[in-house]
Amino acid sequence: MIFLKEENSRVQAFKRNASLECLIHNLNDLLICSEQSALERYSNEHGDYPIVFVMGALRSGTTLFTQWLASTGVVAYPTNLLSRFYGAPVIGALIQLLLTDPRYNFRNEILDFNSSISFESENGKTKGALAPNEFWYFWRRFLPFGELDWLSDEELFRVVDREKLVTELTTLTCVFGKPFALKSMILNYNIPFLNAIFEKAIFVQIKRDPVTNVASILEARKRQLGSENEWYSFKIPEFLMLKDLDPITQSAGQLYFINKAVALGISKVDESRKLVVQYENFCKCPRLVFEQLTEKLGFNDWGYNGPDSFKLSRNADIPNQDMIRSALASYELSDYTEYTNK
Repeated sequence: MIFLKEENSRVQAFKRNASLECLIHNLNDLLICSEQSALERYSNEHGDYPIVFVMGALRSGTTLFTQWLASTGVVAYPTNLLSRFYGAPVIGALIQLLLTDPRYNFRNEILDFNSSISFESENGKTKGALAPNEFWYFWRRFLPFGELDWLSDEELFRVVDREKLVTELTTLTCVFGKPFALKSMILNYNIPFLNAIFEKAIFVQIKRDPVTNVASILEARKRQLGSENEWYSFKIPEFLMLKDLDPITQSAGQLYFINKAVALGISKVDESRKLVVQYENFCKCPRLVFEQLTEKLGFNDWGYNGPDSFKLSRNADIPNQDMIRSALASYELSDYTEYTNK
């Protein structure tokens, strides 16, 4: 059964439902053989739709961006309902269509699922059957991580069932008849790996004002783990170097190294397959981002029907701003010194 490593540190409100975990695990075990048959049935269908990988640091705005993108209708995405079928996503997608798609409605027998998408979440967790889900259980099926939530590209090429990963995600585009967009920050350090194995892929990098981003990391730690001192989110390659630092310096380093890795990885992706989104600009004018992304997708005639803007938090309300800026600057300076000394 899949459990994330920080489970014992979570405050009560964020602890998993053990009975649900057991039921979902057993259900997916039972569906494995049928999932293979479903993949084979769709093997002759070749959808011309890409996978959209949403990359970026924790607390950078990836959840809001994914909720917004899902609400536009231009992409399919992993829902809270689909996430229950992490071991059999194609069957899960068919069940979701059966239960929620108006095309398959018969005399309103099943209209109980929440089909609306709000722009609210709590540490990335959304509410509603069709609200976007982070889909981490799906990803972890393919990623045999150890102490760290990271392997090199070379190791991933060796240990990941690439054919199955590509087949499952691309088959979802056939089932839904749309591009499939999902948060993929678990592979922030492995964008070249994803770019190499997916023939049709678009990478969206979300960037946020670093001071605001660090403050949000600290808040998320307190909210989910009860303390700023507890590490939150994936254990990146630099975790061992950062783990004994004070919370602000640690969080600043966490953000700095993730952003550096994503920037390096996405720099190796062709311009036609990537989009870098500054979170603050997205909040001011999501329509512009929509136009940029639909151009990449080849959906130029898709009309925008989303909100005109999103509310931004104010930097004036952020505690310890000077300490956060100092911590971020120390990493920038260290990086510059290392470069100039080579």
